[in-house]
Amino acid sequence: MPYRSLTKEEISQLEKQHCTCDDWSNIQVHPDFTTTYVKHVHFSGKVHLGIMEKNYVLAGGIPRHSGIYHSSIHNCTIGNNVYISRIHRYIANYTIGDDCYIEDTECIATTEESSFGNGIKVSVLNETGGRAIAICNKLSSQLAYIMTLYRHRNQTIQTIENIIQAYTASVRSNQGTIGKQVSITSCGDIKNVFIGDNTRIESANYLENGSINSNNIDPVFIGNGVMAKNFILSSGSQITEATLIENCFIGQGTQLGKHFSIYDSVYFSNCQGFHGEACAIFGGPFTVTHHKSSLLIAGMFSFLNAGSGSNQSNHMYKLGPIHQGVVERGSKTTSDSYILWPAKIGAFSLVMGRHHHHSDTSNLPFSYLIENNDDTHLVPGVNLRSVGTIRDAQKWPKRDRRKDPEKLDQINFNLLSPYTIQKMYAGIRILETLKELSGETSETYTYQSTIIKHSSLFNGIKYYQMAINKFLGNSILKRLEKTPFQSIEEIHQQLCPDTQIGLGDWVDLSGMIAPKSEIERLLDDIDNHSISTLTEINLRFKEMHENYYNYEWTWALKKIEEALNKPYTEFTVQDIIDIALTWKKSVVDLDNMLYEDAKKEFTLISKTGFGADGDDEIKRLDFMNVRGQFESNPFVQEVQEHIQKKSALCQNLIERISHLL
Repeated sequence: MPYRSLTKEEISQLEKQHCTCDDWSNIQVHPDFTTTYVKHVHFSGKVHLGIMEKNYVLAGGIPRHSGIYHSSIHNCTIGNNVYISRIHRYIANYTIGDDCYIEDTECIATTEESSFGNGIKVSVLNETGGRAIAICNKLSSQLAYIMTLYRHRNQTIQTIENIIQAYTASVRSNQGTIGKQVSITSCGDIKNVFIGDNTRIESANYLENGSINSNNIDPVFIGNGVMAKNFILSSGSQITEATLIENCFIGQGTQLGKHFSIYDSVYFSNCQGFHGEACAIFGGPFTVTHHKSSLLIAGMFSFLNAGSGSNQSNHMYKLGPIHQGVVERGSKTTSDSYILWPAKIGAFSLVMGRHHHHSDTSNLPFSYLIENNDDTHLVPGVNLRSVGTIRDAQKWPKRDRRKDPEKLDQINFNLLSPYTIQKMYAGIRILETLKELSGETSETYTYQSTIIKHSSLFNGIKYYQMAINKFLGNSILKRLEKTPFQSIEEIHQQLCPDTQIGLGDWVDLSGMIAPKSEIERLLDDIDNHSISTLTEINLRFKEMHENYYNYEWTWALKKIEEALNKPYTEFTVQDIIDIALTWKKSVVDLDNMLYEDAKKEFTLISKTGFGADGDDEIKRLDFMNVRGQFESNPFVQEVQEHIQKKSALCQNLIERISHLL
């Protein structure tokens, strides 16, 4: 936009309105600028001013007209219809977008050439270093996972760091940015902070060296008492209530508040942190802690629900706090649980009590780890029949708070996937080996510093096989869904995979489930510079995520072929009917277990505390009016409907192919 110099009359009028300037010739204004709404302002350096025509109406109906009042402005470009008032020290070296509202704030300044938090090294997992992540605006949980755990690929890590350094250099500037429609009120110092469009900052104490990547679709809110240094906040994040942040990346849709403190950590999409503390952690998507005295430290988590007083420790050391731990996706820790690192907890596990024995249960997912007389007792697979596990899987997609169309993290919400099913195959082999080595009549078995009871081992094998049957059957039924077949050859054609990608091991890259071969191919492309930007890397992760079901079918079909000991081109109609019937039985049996588990919530014990001042009948009525009746509970009804729906799906497939027998 072309600017003009002030006229002599305008300079005279500004001076009458108690404005001062070191050199009025350095002030450039919009062609339609008027002096009416600039009062008690000191200008210095080069300043550009827009028009001031907008009226603001504050909560309670209080009017404010755009303009600049009682402030000191140095080296700034100020857009149209901006309101600035009562800046107690100064605003320096900032470009301020249109329609911003800035009031009662101590200081907003770019004090030196800055990358605004980009390139800051965050020492996750190992507090002494060695796994430090260079954070940046475009960091995804998948790329961060690679940077953290793929240290065996030195060249790859160095190349990624070089890519991030190049990006960091591209955003480096000695001029800060405040985007359009930003609101900043009653704040302390804001120094070297990039502030994106539609950001709202109210009563924050101190912000230094960071980027707030807000936008008009998914704004960022920073509230009372927040102190943040060396940070990046992604779109849709909310930081409130005296939260303390230092050396951190905060992902899209993440909420931190109620005096939460987080240091040297990354918290990706849809995490929540209230009351407690996080230090040197890798918080993958949906890492949640809501309680005072809860500490997450030196660990990697995702889809975690940490109970009150949950704690880990990496301080049994001689060379520094070097121990780390991994709690795989979907796990829970109960109140006052404790894990002594190093340890590795399998996916969708429940940790109860205090554990000091450095267990690795990664190949025994969906388990309980229970403390008993200072021993860790392992109950394999039992979480597959837990109502809580299923409810978690259902609620995560509903709690995805991201509105930004550019989603940095690729998130797969599936409970059963090649990643978890491959672990169940491994789990069955482990349990069968234990049974063979110790004998089928042994009362207990020992595995990875844990104790497994006889009944738990046998039930674990059963639960895992049921889940495998459910997953593989669901895959083949989905593949053959809604298609009329006139010959077995048409069925074989439908079963033919769309790609050969998907065979072999699968990995969970902090929310995204993908074939390991595709991850290795991406890293090779980074090594040979076929991919050289963060945008290209994130696009590849997105492509993997979008092709998940094609890759999944390739993997599932191979497992079905191995189970039947024949290629899919030799599958008979009876083979497919048998798979469908086995699938139906596993689905119904697991659903019945969920039904029985849900029924526990309506037992006499659960009614304790209800009807406090009455007899058993009053207790029953009180419970019913608060909790409802078991059969009308939405989850219970959903389980029953699921049994009917899946049974009908099985029958439909059989009817569509049985004429080919």
